[in-house]
Amino acid sequence: MNSTESSAFSQLDLPASQLENLERMGYTQMTPVQQQTLPAALAGQDIIAQAKTGSGKTAAFGLPLLSKINPRFFGVQALVLCPTRELSTQVAEEIRKLARFQANIKVVVLCGGMSIGPQIGSLEHGAHIVVGTPGRIKDHLRKETLKIDQVQTLVLDEADRMLDMGFTDDIHHIVAHTPANRQTLLFSATYPENIGQLSAEFQHNPLNVKVEAVHQSSSIEQHVVICERNEKEQALARVLSHFGIQQAVVFCNTKQATEEVTQILRDMGFIALALHGDLEQRDRDQVYVQFKQNSTNFLVATDVAARGLDVDDLPAVINYELPRDPEVYVHRIGRTGRAGKEGLAISIATEREDYKRAAIAEQQGRNIPLMPISELSDVMLQAEKPANVSLCLAAGRKDKLRPGDILGALTSPGGIAGSAVGKIEVLDYAAYVAVQRDQARAALNHLQKTRIKGRAIKVRRV
Repeated sequence: MNSTESSAFSQLDLPASQLENLERMGYTQMTPVQQQTLPAALAGQDIIAQAKTGSGKTAAFGLPLLSKINPRFFGVQALVLCPTRELSTQVAEEIRKLARFQANIKVVVLCGGMSIGPQIGSLEHGAHIVVGTPGRIKDHLRKETLKIDQVQTLVLDEADRMLDMGFTDDIHHIVAHTPANRQTLLFSATYPENIGQLSAEFQHNPLNVKVEAVHQSSSIEQHVVICERNEKEQALARVLSHFGIQQAVVFCNTKQATEEVTQILRDMGFIALALHGDLEQRDRDQVYVQFKQNSTNFLVATDVAARGLDVDDLPAVINYELPRDPEVYVHRIGRTGRAGKEGLAISIATEREDYKRAAIAEQQGRNIPLMPISELSDVMLQAEKPANVSLCLAAGRKDKLRPGDILGALTSPGGIAGSAVGKIEVLDYAAYVAVQRDQARAALNHLQKTRIKGRAIKVRRV
């Protein structure tokens, strides 16, 4: 059997309807993490896997948990814990797609930053799978609006981040409410000591899987620009100009730095947005979606806020500040250079940060080329506006709104061409649609006059 055959999903013990669904989703060959975990996980074994965002880990735990769901029993049979609402929403969306082969599988998202009332209403109607953050799930357990004593599969996704964010006690509290004979699947990008302790407490004889970063660092061109502390702002401008960067994620270590750098980029004429943990959840959703829809040039983020950030074709990552942990550096730059494409990762550092650079070089097994600021172009880059504009509709999944409804309304008589419509994201209580910048005014005017599903929905340009 050749390696292509052995990595095919058809090798797995999955129903034909699920294999057809996977093919429709474009899943034919397993990623390394799927290949190493799925046979054992589908057989019911506990798994502890070191795998990063973008490695295909959602399917690695989504397929096993779905294989055990009884659709006729409306109790919670699978529970997925995630560090942030963004990641929870993303995971739930992926599980819904994986579950399409079977009718009536209900997935409910329970996260903080959202009103608890509608969540209680959703749970009253029953749920097969719950995805959410530890704090909010603990709230529901306390209110007795959630029962997890029938859970067959418990997933801890990005467990290292949940521990970093102080969720250890909440996780213990939640796990105590689940059956002892459940299957536990634990995924973590890094393996600090406390992950081993968590596994020892919660898992029974787990299969230990370690997958090398999917993003080969060889497909990412890396540079460190050396400057004085007071030259950082100038270094950023020169980096953009030298490498011709019009879109990137810029990483900072603090909320204050994200706001300062966002303003610096705006002063240069770019559309830039900050993403940090202190933003209201609604605002974080909006920032995140705008960047995914290519209607902003730069997303300036802290590590915790960027968790779960998954953007196709991201041309570059810039570290305005180097992280202390070399694992975090690998995680940051792994967001570019995906799926065989070339990526670019530029870090701006002072001489005093040599110890950070040394740790990163040791972790990667090679030195990253250094560039003094004097070697960079000092011609100011002309800011180009992003290709799209995002429009926000004041209705979402809870209002039974679907992407097809929005596309249909935009392209109805008097509207715009379908080719001018980009990505559409439907969240629980809002929806966002990307339209080409030169069509934005026409699209907005048309939507404001057009009824969607028989009713008027408020629309605004973001």
